Amino acid sequence: MTAKNNHINYIELYAKDLETVKTFYTKVFGWTFTDYGPTYTAFSNSGLEGGFETKNDPIVNGALVILYHDDLDSIKRKITDFGGKISIDTFSFPGGKRFQFIDPAGNELAIWSDK
Repeated sequence: MTAKNNHINYIELYAKDLETVKTFYTKVFGWTFTDYGPTYTAFSNSGLEGGFETKNDPIVNGALVILYHDDLDSIKRKITDFGGKISIDTFSFPGGKRFQFIDPAGNELAIWSDK
């Protein structure tokens, strides 16, 4: 599937123990996993691709919705122009880069790009 600007593209969840969560979702739902280092695993065969990140803090509302956009600078400006706040500035990861923001209602989301 081709990523489209402004569409939900990925979802991240948190877990204290990646091996336990991978076993659970594999055995219960048939998801498959690809590890990206010791603190991150991506899942597929779930209807929407996503991943689990290791988090040792208490997990509260542990889902991060990630949208796609091919021009992070322009969408970041638009977010701040209309009342959003950048919570984590742009950073690189294998396959692209992203940033996170807080919408006017207090929800945190992310936007990524492979450009």
